[in-house]
Formats: sequence, C-alpha cells, structure tokens
Amino acid sequence: MHPMVKPALRRAWRNLQYVQFGVTPAHAVVLGPVDTTTGSLIGLLDGTRGMELLRAEAAALGLAEGRLEALIDRLADAGLIADASVRPPGGRAGGPPDRAEAELDPVRADLASLSVVHRAPDGAVRTLAARRALRVQVRGAGRVGAAVAALLSAAGVGRVEVLDSGTVAPWEVSPAGLPAEAVGERRAVAARRLVRRAAPGGRTPGEARAAPGDGGGEPGLSLVVVTPRDGLGAYVPDPLPAEAWLAAGTPHLYAGVLEATGVVGPLVLPGGTACAGCMQRERVDREPVWPRLPAQWRSGAAHPLPACDVGLATAVAGLAAAHALAFLDGDLPSSVGARWEVSLPFLEWRTARVAAHPACPCGARPGPEGERVSAVRSAQDTMAG
Repeated sequence: MHPMVKPALRRAWRNLQYVQFGVTPAHAVVLGPVDTTTGSLIGLLDGTRGMELLRAEAAALGLAEGRLEALIDRLADAGLIADASVRPPGGRAGGPPDRAEAELDPVRADLASLSVVHRAPDGAVRTLAARRALRVQVRGAGRVGAAVAALLSAAGVGRVEVLDSGTVAPWEVSPAGLPAEAVGERRAVAARRLVRRAAPGGRTPGEARAAPGDGGGEPGLSLVVVTPRDGLGAYVPDPLPAEAWLAAGTPHLYAGVLEATGVVGPLVLPGGTACAGCMQRERVDREPVWPRLPAQWRSGAAHPLPACDVGLATAVAGLAAAHALAFLDGDLPSSVGARWEVSLPFLEWRTARVAAHPACPCGARPGPEGERVSAVRSAQDTMAG
C-alpha cells in the first residue's frame, strides 16, 4: 500500500491543532487535535512511499511505533486516504504512477472526483473499473442525446449505444456533441464515432458502438437514457415505449429540451418509482382533457425544426449524464422519482416529485415513503444483476 491523503481535497490549518481537508461543506472534514509532528507525517502521505519507508520516516520524526498505522486508520475512517498503488483500468501496476503517466492519464480528474465521493481507499478505482462493465443505451442523437453519450463514454462507461435514425441536420451539431463535419451523415454512424473518440484512450470497435436496432430489454443493459431530438418525448413521456423497459426491469432516465425548457428526470426504477404511465394518469386526474393534447402533438410528421438552445442543451446533457453516472455507481440521485426543469431566460432550476399512481400497473407504491423503500430495493436488485 502507498497511502495518500486524497489530493482532490485542499488542506488548510484552522489553528495550531485542527486541520481541514476540503473546502465545500458537502465533503469537507476537520481533523484534530493534531500535533506538529503528526502534521509533518501527514505531509509525507503523498502516495510516493510504501509502508516500510513511511515507518522509517515516522521513526526519524521521533514518533512511537504504531503511530503511523493509527494515523492512517484515523484518516481512512474519515474517508481521507487513497491507495496510490491501486491503478485504474489500463494503468501501470506496482506502485504510484510516475509523473508522465499521471499527466497523460485521461481519467485522472475523474478519479480525483470519485475519491471524494467514495470513502474507501480504493473506492475511486473500483468505481471506475465497474463502469467498464456497464452497458448504457441512449435513445436520440440530437444536441442533448449526443452530448450525453459522449459524456458517459468519456466517464468510462464500457459500452454506450446510441439509437437514432436519419441523418444529422446542421442545427443538431454542438461543441459537446456531433461536430459540423457530421452533417448529412447517418446519425448512428456519427454517434458511434463520437462515442469512440470520447472514450478514455480510445476503444476497440466492439466496446463502444451504436446499436442497429431496439435493444431496450436486452440482458446486461444497465440504463436507458431517453433523449428524443424534439424534446417532446422527454417532457411528455410516452408510456408505450416504456412498457418494454418496465417489463424487463430496465431503469430509464428522461432528458431533453422542448421549446425553451430543459428537463432531466424522472429516473424510473421499474416497480420502485413512478413511470411515464403514472405521470400520464396523474395529469388526466387533474385535466380530463389532457389525452387530446399529446395525441395531437405526436400525430403527423415530426416537427421540422425543434427549438433547442445550444447552451441549454449542453446544461441538460451535463446534468443528465451526472445523474446517470451517480445511479450507475450505485447511488440514488435526486431525479429518482422526480424531475428537474429549467427555462430560458432566467435559468432557475426547479424540481417536482413524480408520484406513483395507484391505478398504474407498473407496481410502484404510492406515497413518498413507499416509493423510497421500493426505489432502494429496486436499485439494489438492478446493481446485483
């Protein structure tokens, strides 16, 4: 083991005895009392030394035998220790990374972030390694969907498939998604290339590709991200396509931009949280005439030029990808059973719970407590599978 105080957390002494690791309240930890000699030993925990060398350094500082181990245990209990000898997938084994390797590591910043979120010394590396075994399907390759696919691939998800038809239109390109040279190309082909380019270090063609057909219920699918190009299918989710995901137990997250409003969520855990059918039934309870409206919006030809602000689409894609990754890493983000919305020009994010409907056959239990319990169990079942 090469113990290292997690470098992502900035360190500052509050006084002569207490040291604070981290700046933001969500992750900052205050440790103390710490004497000057122990503070010097903390400074040596930078991942460049193994335990044998650290014991020699501790003895040279005049610390009693066992003080080093006690300090490391104390820091580890606070979630402040990482093991620099544990390398990320594809990295060099057998000790801490050399300077050249660390500077060129495309996932170095992601590992630093994961080390803050996951307390175990090897939590960041294990989480990143687990992402390589996951398969995610993104349905829609517009400004939101293409960016979500690229972000998931860049974050280390092993297989990102993109489903869409037709060819790339000029107004669908963006700095975060499909490039200008993809205009006129088949969306599936352009998305496959984007996903491959975004992957850390690149991948072989078999690891990241656009799926040729509908695979919503295929075994091994960890998550479906629904990102329709016109945004309507995210803002007003159609229960019909979701039936296959519900039947297969496939979690799915809605995200998109409609007119000048962006939406992320809900993240549906089949049998645990409210689904598209629940949302439709709840809306009909409030507005009996509601079914007429989406029926008209969905009928006929697709909208010729959906409004999709590039900045708003990028913000929505970023939030959707972050929520997807949190779920894939084993957590329950705030989009579980809820949806986030933001509208131009004021860009004030707001959230609303999405309640399970008692008449919906999806199996979700009405009520916040019932939904939370069901969501936890559903997520555990999903991760176990």
